[in-house]
Amino acid sequence: MAMASYLVTGIAGFIGSSLARAVLAQGDQVRGIDNLSTGKRENLADILGRVDFREVDLLDLSAVQDACRGVDYIFHEAAIPSVPKSVLDPLGSNRANVDGTVNLLVAARDARVKRVVYAASSSAYGDTPNLPKQEDMKPNPISPYAVAKLASELYMASFFRCYGLETVSLRYFNIFGPRQDSASQYSGVLAKFITQMLAGEAPTILGDGTQSRDFTYIENVVSANLLACRAPAGEVAGQVFNVATGTRIDLNETFRVLKKLIGFNGEVKYGPERAGDVKHSLADLSRSKRHLGYEPVVNFEEGLKTTVEWYRSQN
Repeated sequence: MAMASYLVTGIAGFIGSSLARAVLAQGDQVRGIDNLSTGKRENLADILGRVDFREVDLLDLSAVQDACRGVDYIFHEAAIPSVPKSVLDPLGSNRANVDGTVNLLVAARDARVKRVVYAASSSAYGDTPNLPKQEDMKPNPISPYAVAKLASELYMASFFRCYGLETVSLRYFNIFGPRQDSASQYSGVLAKFITQMLAGEAPTILGDGTQSRDFTYIENVVSANLLACRAPAGEVAGQVFNVATGTRIDLNETFRVLKKLIGFNGEVKYGPERAGDVKHSLADLSRSKRHLGYEPVVNFEEGLKTTVEWYRSQN
C-alpha cells in the first residue's frame, strides 16, 4: 500500500502527540499543527525530526488551507480542552472550539481530504440520569465547552451531508495516560492525583467523590481513531461513536486504587463541587463495536499502572 498522509491538529497535545506516534509506527506520514497554547513541544521531542510540524492557529485560514494540501486523513484534536475555562471565557472557547473547526472543515473540503476524524466529547450528553450513554440520546450540554464540542460535531455531520466530506465524530470519555498535562489547574483529575500523590501531597476531590467516570486509557483512543479511518464510509461517515471502556469508577474508589499503586499513605481532601461538572458518565459501546470494530485494548487498572510508571520516570 502507498504511504498515506495524515494531518493532526493539536499535535503537541497529549492526544495529538499519541496519534502522531501511532501513525508514524504504521509507516505513514505526519504533518501537525498546534498553536502551543496548551500543547508542548516536548511532547513531540522524540519524533519532531520525523513530522512536518507547523506552529499554526486554526483561526488562520490560509495557514490551515496550506496544511490540508495533499493530506488523506485528518485527526482533529485541537481545542481549548477545559470546562472551567469555558465558563470563565465562553468567547475564547467558542472561537477555538467552533470557529477553528469550521475553518478546518472548509480547508479539508477544498483540499479534497478523504476523511476527517473529530475528537468529540462525552460532555455533549450532559447530566441526563440515564446510563449508559447512547449516541442517539438527546444531547444536553451544560458548559460552554460542551456546547462548542457538540456544535463542532454537528458541523462535521453537515459537511458530510452538504459537501460529501467524510467525517466521523468520536465522543471521548475521560481520557488519561502518559504525557497528560498535570500542571494546569484545568488538567484531568487522574494526571493531577498521580503527580500530587507521587510528591507525597494529599489530592483534593471536588464534591463528595461519588461522581463516577468511564476513565479511558489513551491507547483505546488511538485504536478508535485508526479504525475510524479504515471503516467503510457507509458505516461511519457523518456518524458519532462513543470511545470509552464501558465501565465506570467513582473518584473515591479511584483514590483507593492509586493509593495502593503508588504506596501513598496520606488521605484525600474534599473541596467544593465544580461548576458545569457532570455527576456520572458511562458509555454504551455497542455502536462503536458494530460499525468501527472497536474494542477497548487496555483496561482501567492496566492503563493506570502504565501511567503511574510514566509520571514516576519523569521525576
